[in-house]
Amino acid sequence: MKIYEYRAKEIFSQEGIAIPRNKMVKTAADARQAAEEIGVPVAVKSQVLVGGRGKAGGIKFADNPLEAYEVAQELMGMEIKGEKVNKLLIEEKLAIKSEYYLSVALDRSARQALIMASTEGGVDIEEVAQQNPDKILKVHVDPRQEFLPYMARDIARKMGVNGALIPRVGTFIFKLYHVFQKYDANLVEINPLVVTTDGIVAADAKLEVDDDSLYRQKKLAHLLEGTRDEFAYVELDGDIAVIGNGAGLTLSGMDMLQLYGGKPATFLDIGGGASQENIARALNLVISNPQVKVVFLNVLGGITRADDVARGIIDVMNQAERMVPLVIRLTGTNEEEGQRILKEAGVSFETSMEAAAQKAVEILGTLT
Repeated sequence: MKIYEYRAKEIFSQEGIAIPRNKMVKTAADARQAAEEIGVPVAVKSQVLVGGRGKAGGIKFADNPLEAYEVAQELMGMEIKGEKVNKLLIEEKLAIKSEYYLSVALDRSARQALIMASTEGGVDIEEVAQQNPDKILKVHVDPRQEFLPYMARDIARKMGVNGALIPRVGTFIFKLYHVFQKYDANLVEINPLVVTTDGIVAADAKLEVDDDSLYRQKKLAHLLEGTRDEFAYVELDGDIAVIGNGAGLTLSGMDMLQLYGGKPATFLDIGGGASQENIARALNLVISNPQVKVVFLNVLGGITRADDVARGIIDVMNQAERMVPLVIRLTGTNEEEGQRILKEAGVSFETSMEAAAQKAVEILGTLT
């Protein structure tokens, strides 16, 4: 599960990582008020779950509250890589002296956490890797050993931080690794970590949490209350909508669909803990797209319960104004109950992703 920047910064701040003064808003009027409260100039940052928003024009600056209002009007509603902007982060504009890059990611091949650090912050790390690969320090951390503060300071020294800043940057590295562990993350990232005349702050924050860990992340679930029904949704040029619970599963469903000759009309990730209401909302969202001829719902229940999925499906089928053939792959947590609900309602389902994808393509063929 990807976390919006403003939420990631709330978490970072609670774990002792310094962040700029900011406020999340959903209207241009609130953006103006936030700029007045924070003090200008400010950065106006689109809140989306895709990368490259800066290059796409999703981050702008304002020198006064009126300009913040105008910039917010311009950004609100725009699309960045298929994702519509419906919230903004108004944040103090920093007087930057230097920028660093820090991240901790799960290296599945090594079965260890990988810390990446660079003095070349503020740009895509991929660009640094291509142009100056020697500028990126990579350090694996053995999960069987405790990661200690002196190890973080050693990383700061090796990445080329100036002597006086080594302890302070080391503290950020140590705390970032702590967040990675505590929140069962696949990735935590600060790009850039900014040195200003007043101190060091995380100017950006990225947090991606393992979907399968959400059942034990009670604190995180509380922070995400009210936002977990926001989907990662992209419209494509095909005619079979693909819905999955988890980005990887959704992409796998799309690949399987294409293997049998189908073309996805959507990528819609309902996340790892979708409720009955979220399932219904996701289905209604894709059904409302006139380009969609068939829906392929690919659910492997972990946190998402199969019986909740089934009830959401029945709700939509009973109320939908537009009827679209629905192919369901349903297995996992509470699968027997979920499958029973579907059977009693006369709704067919598959337990194999391959069989469901093939069936979706076959149904489409009968419609054309």
